[in-house]
Amino acid sequence: MPGSLEPLDLGVQIPYHFRCPISLELMCDPVTVSTGQTYDRTSIESWVATGNTTCPVTRSPLTDFTLIPNHTLRRLIQDWCVANRSFGVERIPTPKQPADPALVRSLLTQASSESNATHSRLAALRRLRGLARDSDKNRSVISSLNVREILLHVVFSNADSESSELHHESLALLVMFPLAESECVSVVSEPDRIAYLSRLLFHSSIEVQINSAALIEIVVAGTRSPDLRAQVSNVDEIFEGVIAIMKNPIALYPRALKIGVKALFALCLVKQTRHKAVSAGAAETLIDRLADFEKCDAERALATIELLCRVPSGCAAFSEHALTVPLLVKIILKISDRATEYAAGALLSLCSSSEQSQTDAVAAGVLTQLLLLVQSDCTDRAKRKAQLLLKLLRDSWPEDSMGNSDDFPCSEVVVRFCCS
Repeated sequence: MPGSLEPLDLGVQIPYHFRCPISLELMCDPVTVSTGQTYDRTSIESWVATGNTTCPVTRSPLTDFTLIPNHTLRRLIQDWCVANRSFGVERIPTPKQPADPALVRSLLTQASSESNATHSRLAALRRLRGLARDSDKNRSVISSLNVREILLHVVFSNADSESSELHHESLALLVMFPLAESECVSVVSEPDRIAYLSRLLFHSSIEVQINSAALIEIVVAGTRSPDLRAQVSNVDEIFEGVIAIMKNPIALYPRALKIGVKALFALCLVKQTRHKAVSAGAAETLIDRLADFEKCDAERALATIELLCRVPSGCAAFSEHALTVPLLVKIILKISDRATEYAAGALLSLCSSSEQSQTDAVAAGVLTQLLLLVQSDCTDRAKRKAQLLLKLLRDSWPEDSMGNSDDFPCSEVVVRFCCS
């Protein structure tokens, strides 16, 4: 951002009145408060959000919290940016203004009224979805106006009617908002609703499939009742649908893998139905796509692998994949502490159930990885798992691996952790 650059770097001094009095950076979206002072929108919103009720400059009470866009100042700043382009200053974009609550209320009324024509309701939903995409502020405004209750009613009312497009558009908007536990329970406690979402996992539109998986993840993760969670994960073909979504090419459908693994992890928290995930091909899909996950999603995928390795069928399925053990060994200390912990846990389960996995782990260099792990700053749980693995595999090390290492005294460390 231009405002984050120092004057010496730019070769030009940023005018004082173009800087936000709070952040002292170039304002990108100047707004004026009730005292007449102007601030950058992000800064003053953060100031108010932390409980402050006075103007930062004048210390006078803010009689109301309306933020009025200062278009004149914003245009002056943009002109200044253009005039100083040769110094490396980029023009600030024209910000989109927050949604007007009155407009949002009108659109929600239009979308929820069953007396309105379908095309009119669709138009309102699409306008709301566009507003929600624009900013967190807009989503906050929309969420404050009872949008979740309205959308839940639209999504699940007359689901088999000809107005399926209306349900799909409502679903796409609904998954942009977090649900309260009571709202999650209202979905998972109704078998017909879960069955409907499960059918949508096989819809011809990939976007409908992804949004259905997203809502399944939201309601399962948001429900504390183990019985209700089990009720969802027991639905026929729900695992097959979620896993099929994860197989979509990431270049074409970037949301598919992210939403798919979130839904799979939420469903696999139910121990008694993990075998269904294995039968649906979860092991092969998770290992095949492991390299495609971003950090947070990789952690979730590895957590799911560890959960599935706790059931016999899961261990067997992962052991049969030639890349499972080498990939898990390679991941240790590579992605994050959590990823390391989950990978070590999965390896511990696999090596405890299969001598072949022990051989594969040793061949993949697990000794070096474990020795580094137990001496690292990783979590205590990860270190305990590493120590258990060292003990489990102590009869499997090649003889020359015990005494030859340029990095650390292997024999001393192995003896300490294997014989303790």
